[in-house]
Amino acid sequence: MDPVLLGEVLSGLMFFGIIGFLMLGFPVAFTLAGVSLLFGLVGWSLGVFDLSNFGSLPNRYIGYMTNEVLVAVPLFIFMGVMLERSRIAEQLLLTMSKLFGNLRGGLGLSVVIVGAMLAASTGVVGATVVTMGLISLPAMLRAGYKPELATGVICASGTLGQIIPPSTVLIFMGDMLSGINAQVQMEKGNFAPTPVSVGDLFAGALLPGVMLVGLYSAWIVFKAVTDPESCPATPVPPEERKHLLREVVVALIPPLALILAVLGSILGGIATPTEAASVGAVGALILAALRWRLSPRILQEVVTATATITSMVFIILFGASVFSIVFRLMGGDNLVHGLLSNLPGGTLVPVLAVMLLMFVLGFILDTFEIIFIVIPITAPILLALDVDPVWLGVLVGVNLQTSFLTPPFGFALFYLRGVAPASLPTSAIYRGIIPFVALQALAIAILFIFPQIVTWLPQGG
Repeated sequence: MDPVLLGEVLSGLMFFGIIGFLMLGFPVAFTLAGVSLLFGLVGWSLGVFDLSNFGSLPNRYIGYMTNEVLVAVPLFIFMGVMLERSRIAEQLLLTMSKLFGNLRGGLGLSVVIVGAMLAASTGVVGATVVTMGLISLPAMLRAGYKPELATGVICASGTLGQIIPPSTVLIFMGDMLSGINAQVQMEKGNFAPTPVSVGDLFAGALLPGVMLVGLYSAWIVFKAVTDPESCPATPVPPEERKHLLREVVVALIPPLALILAVLGSILGGIATPTEAASVGAVGALILAALRWRLSPRILQEVVTATATITSMVFIILFGASVFSIVFRLMGGDNLVHGLLSNLPGGTLVPVLAVMLLMFVLGFILDTFEIIFIVIPITAPILLALDVDPVWLGVLVGVNLQTSFLTPPFGFALFYLRGVAPASLPTSAIYRGIIPFVALQALAIAILFIFPQIVTWLPQGG
C-alpha cells in the first residue's frame, strides 16, 4: 500500500482507537500518549515516517514549561478555589434569592446572575455547581420549583465559567490558536502576522457570555409567564427586607472589585493575563482574610486542590502533544484538510462540521480532552480558509459548554447529582438540561449569523 495512504488510514484508526479506549474508562493522558506511541511504532515499522522526526516532542514540552501565558492557569485555579473556600458564592446566592424572591422565577434568576458573577471571578465549574446545588437546590425545591427547571438552571449557570473570562479553556485555546495562526500566515507568505492573544479571546468571549446569561434569564421569564407553577415566587418577610440593601452591597462589592481588577486590567491593556491572574490570586487571599476564612489549614487545602487540578490539565496536554505529533507525521492533517476543504459552502460548512464533531465528542469527552485533540488537527485547516481565529476560539468555547451538560459524561450533571437529595431522580437532572443545551445551540447559531458579537470588542469596539 502507498505509504501516504497507509499513514492516513493509520491516523484515522488511531483517532477512533483513542475514543474507544477513553469510553472504556482508561486514563485520558496515558491513553492519548500510549495509543499514539503504539500507532507511531506501527507507522514507523511500515515506513510511513522517519523516527527522527519525532525529536520535536521534547522541544514542545520545554515550550509548555517555559510559556509565561500558561502560568496564568494555576493562578486562576488558585483564585477560584480560594474564593470558593471563602464562601463568597454562598453569601451571593442567599442575598440574591432575597432580592428577587418576590418575583415568579426570582430564585432561578438569582442563580443565573450569581453563576455569571462566579464565572467572572472564579471560573471553576465544579465548585460553582456544587455550591449552588448545596444552597439553591433545596431552597428551590422547597419553594415549589419543578425539579427539571431547578436542576437545569443550576447546571447551566455553573458552566458559564467555561466561556466568561477568566476561563482556563480560553487561555489554552488562545495560546494554541496564536501559534497555529502564526504558522498558517507564514505559510501564506505573511511573515508579520497579527498576533492572537488570550486577551483577544477574553474580549471576544465577553459579549457571548452576557448573551448566554440573557438567554438563560429569558427562558426563566418565559416559564414564569407560561407555567407559573414551575417557578413560584418566594416572598421575603418584611423584617428581613429592612437590611436587604446593605446585604446586597456587602455581597456584591467584593466579587465586583475582583472582576474589575482582573478583567478590567486585561481588557484595558494594563496587564497581561498572567499578571492579572497574579492580582486575582492575591485578591482572593485578601477577600478570604477579610471574611476570617484564611488559615494555614484552608491555605493548604487550596494549594493542594490547585496542584491537583493543574497537574491533571497539563498531563492531558502532554499526552495530547504525543497524539498531535504522531497524527501529523502519519499524514492525518492531510486527511482532515482534504475532508474539510472539499466540503461545499465556503468556510461555513467546514466550521459547522467541526462544531458538530466537538458537540458529539462532548457526550463522551471532557472539555480539555476535546480541545487538545481537535484544535491542533482542525484549526490549521480552518484558519487557512481565512476563518477569524478569535471568532473560532469563542465559538468553540460556547460549544464546549455543552460537554459539561450532555450525558453520559456531563460533569456538571455528576457534580449536581453528588449533592442533590436522594429523593431527586437522576432522570429529572437529565431532562432539566435539555432546554439549556438548546439555548446554547441557539447561541452558536446567533454567533454564526452575527460574528461581530465576538469580533467587535477585540477590534477596539
